[in-house]
Amino acid sequence: MKHKAFAIMFLGVALVHGPSVFGQFLPQDVAGREGIERFLITAEILRTEPIGEGVTKPTKVYLRKDGIEGKAVWKNPSGLQFGFWEGWQYEIAAYRMDKLIGLNMIPPTVERALNGKKGSLQYWVETKCSLLDLQERGIPIPASAMESTDRMKYITRAFDSLVANEDRTQQNIRYTEDWRTILIDHSRSFRSGREFTEKLLFGPRGVRKNADGQPFLYRRLPRAFVDSLKAMTFENVKGAVGTCLTDKEIRSLLARRDLLLEDIAEMIKAQGEDKVLY
Repeated sequence: MKHKAFAIMFLGVALVHGPSVFGQFLPQDVAGREGIERFLITAEILRTEPIGEGVTKPTKVYLRKDGIEGKAVWKNPSGLQFGFWEGWQYEIAAYRMDKLIGLNMIPPTVERALNGKKGSLQYWVETKCSLLDLQERGIPIPASAMESTDRMKYITRAFDSLVANEDRTQQNIRYTEDWRTILIDHSRSFRSGREFTEKLLFGPRGVRKNADGQPFLYRRLPRAFVDSLKAMTFENVKGAVGTCLTDKEIRSLLARRDLLLEDIAEMIKAQGEDKVLY
């Protein structure tokens, strides 16, 4: 089927190259990312159907352009829903922050109207299972992928702390056939209240705790990730996210960045740089 061929072109031949220890999309995927964005914006919409899961009622969209077919997810939550502040624009902002930092874990996401309503359109990446599937169905992670998936777990916690994603669920952490980690669903991110600028969600002083009352840590992180955090300014974040975030939301993100760097510095002081960064 043509849409599957398109997905393989985007995801690359990962079974040959092996999973990345930092960006989960391969270099050839990243090189073709702008083409995917143009495809999402300009392709003909063939049909749509409800996905049937998720409180934001996402829609699966089937696309075609120049004989190539693909799938995407369209969302347009906005405002207070089920006690949470939702925003479809945060899906786009998360993708653009992913690009700015160089994580390469979030699929291409653009703005596109459907039936006259603005929303986010995210490319559909074929995955093997979610973290929830792993736990409910007892799917084992092979020994060859344990280190990579463990590292991605810590990167995910650090990224969610940065963008204040208060709705990271086991269902929106996805794994490909070759055990790369893909992150979806960021419509409850980029909070700007004091509770999201004075404390982080995860980390040594994180507000999220496990069943034993201990915080969820980010034990090891890539040096490139930390360098990207240090290089962040209001101007380059604004240039990346455009109108997807307000100035207040950007300043709140930078406040969390400072807290994240403080945590990392303290971890390095206590354990040594080689134990924390790779």
